[in-house]
Amino acid sequence: MKKVCVLMGSPRLNGNTAELLKPFMAHLTENDCAVEYITLHNKEIKPCGGCFACQHVAGEYGCVIKDNVDSIMNAIITSDCVIFATPIYTWFCTAPMKALLDRHFGLNKFYGKAPRESLWEGKSVGIVATHGYDQAHACQPFEMAIQRLCKHSKTNYIGMYSFRDEDDLASFKTDAAVTGIIRFADAILKE
Repeated sequence: MKKVCVLMGSPRLNGNTAELLKPFMAHLTENDCAVEYITLHNKEIKPCGGCFACQHVAGEYGCVIKDNVDSIMNAIITSDCVIFATPIYTWFCTAPMKALLDRHFGLNKFYGKAPRESLWEGKSVGIVATHGYDQAHACQPFEMAIQRLCKHSKTNYIGMYSFRDEDDLASFKTDAAVTGIIRFADAILKE
């Protein structure tokens, strides 16, 4: 059974991004995927301290900061596919997701005494985004960052599905939005 970890970055747990994720997660579940849905806004995610301690711990995440990130990283490590789901604010993801992305440092053992490895190498990684501007203008900086993270981490970037907010929640209930997000789910199922 394929395991998909959805990291939800929106502070609005019933907002646009959550609405877009409903048919996505339902379709995955209906097709025998285990979906772990993790909301980041209500988790304690401290910023990376840049201490490099994680780079000396082999075979595990190894961060010395004690918050909710260790359990989130374990969910990533044990999944087959990771989806970064976020509204785009100021051309990038939300603050909790950005803090989590900075803390990914411990997943890649490239800078210390631990043997060189990526703890999430080979996993599929994708983006589900909601935004106000047109897709290229709104999402390109964040998508480029995730593509670079994937290349660095030796993960497989599978793409992004995004939809534009033109009428708040109603935008994400349209046939176009639902059909598109289900097609993205189908691509994950075929991986």
